[in-house]
Amino acid sequence: MRVIAGTYRSRALIAPRGAGTRPTSDRLRETLFNVVAARVPGCRFADLYAGTGAVGIEALSRGTAHVSFAEKAEPALAAIRANLKTLRIATGFAIEERGTGALLERLAKAARPGELLDLVYLDPPWEAEAEYTKTLQLLGSERGGAMLSPSALVIAEHSSKSPLAECYGSLIQTRVLKQGDAALSFYALQPNL
Repeated sequence: MRVIAGTYRSRALIAPRGAGTRPTSDRLRETLFNVVAARVPGCRFADLYAGTGAVGIEALSRGTAHVSFAEKAEPALAAIRANLKTLRIATGFAIEERGTGALLERLAKAARPGELLDLVYLDPPWEAEAEYTKTLQLLGSERGGAMLSPSALVIAEHSSKSPLAECYGSLIQTRVLKQGDAALSFYALQPNL
């Protein structure tokens, strides 16, 4: 597993041993960042259910202003910290050790212009359907929408055999990309009519 492009291009990343963490493949990360490339420089990015942190680190490598990592599994947290340390990334990120729910609650309470999220990536365990629903519904709610910039994009990685809903509150699915067993569902905020 390596950083695909940017400042840390081709640098190796580590992952915890075992099947407890399923890192996003290099190929799928490359596809993701090809789609969102124009949005990344200077954006505020959230890597939810971050695992190894590979997606958020890729965003940092490509010039995001800030990445918020959310992860609560200790082996994955150790991998995120080790990857950031190895790459000598000391600023431009925050790690929420209590997980995705805690990060989103904090961001919803502290939402200020200039600190709103532009890109949100979530990759819970594929079998955890309730996590997808809970997180996407929160992001699509009025409270969740307060932490998103008007042009924010929310991307969920999931099993290609388990499609996600087309709508979660004000989040509307705009695109689905399938690659092998994985799929990326893209959501945008529905404009106020």
